[in-house]
Amino acid sequence: MASGGANYRNGTQRNSLKGTTTATDRQLSMNSNPSKAALKNKSLSLVGASSGLRKSSPGSLGGGTAKDDAGVPGRVRVAVRLRPRSAEESVADADFADCVELQPEFKRLKLRKNNWDTDTYEFDEVLTEFASQKRVYEVVAKPVVESVLDGYNGTVMAYGQTGTGKTYTLGRLGEEDTADRGIIVRAMEDILADVSLESDSVSVSYLQLYMESLQDLLDPTNDNISIVEDPKSGDVSLPGATLVEIRDQQSFLELLQLGEAHRYAANTRLNTESSRSHALLMVHVKRSVKGRELAHSSQNGNSTNIAKSLRPTLVRKGKLVVVDLAGSERIDKSGSEGHTLEEAKSINLSLSALGKCINALAENSAHVPVRDSKLTRLLRDSFGGTARTSLVITIGPSPRHRGETTSTIMFGQRAMKVENMLKLKEEFDYKSLARKLDIQLDKLIMEHERKQKAFEEEIERITTDTQNQISEAERNYADAMEKERLKYQKDYMESIKKLEEKWMMNQHKLGERKDQTASTAQEVAELKKLLSKETSLRKAAEEEVNNLKSQLAQLKMSEASANSESLKLRKMLEDEAYRKEKLEGEISMLQTQLLQLSFEADETRRRLDRGGPGKVPGDLDSLISQVRPQVNDSVNEEKASIANLFEQVGLQKILSLLEAEDADVRIHAVKVVANLAAEESNQQKIVEAGGLTSLLLLLGSSEDEMIHRVAAGAIANLAMNETNQELIMSEGGIRLLSITAANAEDPQTLRMVAGAIANLCGNDKLQNKLRGEGGIKALLGMVKCGHPDVLAQVARGIANFAKCESRASAQGSKTGRSLLIEDGALPWIVQNANNDASPIRRHIELAVCHLAQHEVNARDMITGGALWELVRISQDCSREDIRTLAHRTLTSSPTFLAELRRLRIDY
Repeated sequence: MASGGANYRNGTQRNSLKGTTTATDRQLSMNSNPSKAALKNKSLSLVGASSGLRKSSPGSLGGGTAKDDAGVPGRVRVAVRLRPRSAEESVADADFADCVELQPEFKRLKLRKNNWDTDTYEFDEVLTEFASQKRVYEVVAKPVVESVLDGYNGTVMAYGQTGTGKTYTLGRLGEEDTADRGIIVRAMEDILADVSLESDSVSVSYLQLYMESLQDLLDPTNDNISIVEDPKSGDVSLPGATLVEIRDQQSFLELLQLGEAHRYAANTRLNTESSRSHALLMVHVKRSVKGRELAHSSQNGNSTNIAKSLRPTLVRKGKLVVVDLAGSERIDKSGSEGHTLEEAKSINLSLSALGKCINALAENSAHVPVRDSKLTRLLRDSFGGTARTSLVITIGPSPRHRGETTSTIMFGQRAMKVENMLKLKEEFDYKSLARKLDIQLDKLIMEHERKQKAFEEEIERITTDTQNQISEAERNYADAMEKERLKYQKDYMESIKKLEEKWMMNQHKLGERKDQTASTAQEVAELKKLLSKETSLRKAAEEEVNNLKSQLAQLKMSEASANSESLKLRKMLEDEAYRKEKLEGEISMLQTQLLQLSFEADETRRRLDRGGPGKVPGDLDSLISQVRPQVNDSVNEEKASIANLFEQVGLQKILSLLEAEDADVRIHAVKVVANLAAEESNQQKIVEAGGLTSLLLLLGSSEDEMIHRVAAGAIANLAMNETNQELIMSEGGIRLLSITAANAEDPQTLRMVAGAIANLCGNDKLQNKLRGEGGIKALLGMVKCGHPDVLAQVARGIANFAKCESRASAQGSKTGRSLLIEDGALPWIVQNANNDASPIRRHIELAVCHLAQHEVNARDMITGGALWELVRISQDCSREDIRTLAHRTLTSSPTFLAELRRLRIDY
């Protein structure tokens, strides 16, 4: 890029045309044709070998936010920031003009080649030495932060020579003056101000890449983090890094201070506190998108309210990576020597690898050497990937560093040609939907139970009322019938009596009054009328009785209906009782299957032990080749059966069987738990359910050798997790394992116990407690068994313990002789340093090297004969890394070198 011109100190000017290159491409907008965008902006990722057309579009840093889920191109934005002259430069370069001249209004920079010529370069933003920290954040990082909040990945990176202000630009905390706050602090302020801590989450990881070793600044013991790449999406993740959730700005500042305290720095000629590692701050933002409708719901206009309430929440995930690269430097200028020189070489190699990748991407090369360095693997998404990237290059004005300034400017120019394909990261939050469904299901169950109870109470009330009404009606009917009967009977008797009296009177008077025949006939007629009236009254009484009988029949029908409802309810209760009995039968069957599966697992393990590797007679070769696939199939079926049992019965039920009174049940249960503990995905569930405590109790209380062996194996599997290691120690696990080792005679039991103690030996925090509770003496006591598998586990535990001691001595947290030497482990180490078994020899060689790294152990190792083994390891070891470690330890120890010179051994 080049239109050149130089300004002389006396005010005259001389121009020389070197060539012009102007970036004219514009970034595609969100509404552009997707097919054209995909065709024109197909870019290389750091992984790929495919090539495509790449355009650079100079615009403001972090131009329009891309919203297209299919991917929108976004070029790497580059800003240049000039550091003011230091006091030393003001004196040393007083007679010389600055090597650069800034033209911020034209976003150009002029680099003085000599007293006559200059080269001109254009950037997305040019920041003078007077630019404030706020101005730098707004033009460099704020657009990237806004993209991260919208669901994209973003990267902000600083590149430049040592001492040009990279760490000041990115990581200044501003404790004394808030105006000095750097990009990291301001970015977190904007993120916390925009997210809702009730529905969103913000978590942070802070790491450093030191001499090609990825270390956790929040947990210094985690010093070898692996890089995992998704083969489908190409995303880079660090599963071993510490991830801390941030709730407020103060906790974030305390986290940064903790990380900075662990970062490597050194004093060089160019900078009193020069960073000797690349620092990476990763901020993960997860936001819930409210008010969004799913695509299929928007197409179906008659969706119900229940369907709307059950739609999963849309979650956007964005990741912000802030990279503070270590400064590039020349050895002759920085004055690095010794360990600082090795650090400078590592820094320059990683920056050189990054420059090669940028060159390959800028030139559309078919191959991008991304795997040359861990730094390029970590930044694969930032250059040629899917992240929005902003780069700030820092330079100084001193003409003495013109070469380094030119290299930095050219790095920024090449980076401007790299184009990324931005992609929005959205997913549905099915976990929250599942929680909503569980709550709704609980409400429906409660409502059903409430209605069922109300229905039963209503049925009972109706039945009681019906019975009371029937009883009352029967009593009323009986009383009415009795009253009517008595009434009609009395009337009838009185009528008969009157008729008889009249008839007798009539008969008496017949003889006396024959002349009264006519009147008698009339009286007879009246009597007939009275009889007729009495008959009609009787019929009316019978009709009333019939009506009462019909009412009684209706009441009986109501009673029958109520009895029918009662029978239905009784049948429902009987069905529920039947289901309960069926479930109890299934649980009993599953317990039987548990015992059977445990027995099958034991049988399969014994078959595998009998069918292990070894010399087999020739006549049995074909038979073994046929049997082994069947054994493997049975093992796979056993694992599947145990997994099905775990899902059907549940972990709590299995753990409860560890306390069964039947010894066979306990044996089978502990075997199932051991098989489950072999899977890493089950270990946390077992610990949370109290399985570790149950295993330790069983190990201390049981006297069965098989239970000891299987329980120790399960504890060894759980002891691979650091959190579980502290729990084992806090519950007296070392004491129980030491007692088991002292009482056991079976080599397999001793191997399991030794493996568990070996895993605990690798924890820096537990060394003193482990030794105090007899862990080292228990390991050394198991060597009398002589079995190669047991000796291999003992050697591994001693190597882990020696490595932790070496690390603690290097950090200054431990002084004095090694605890291994004090407990008498050195003679056995020297005796087995050249053991025929490869696993034993490899661990013992590592233990010798780690013990020799601490100078206070040197005299004991010389008198114990370990020096000769260390010399042999440095020359004859089959592994190059161990051989190199032994050689470096010998040459760095004054005591060892003096002893070799005394013995006249030229090394």
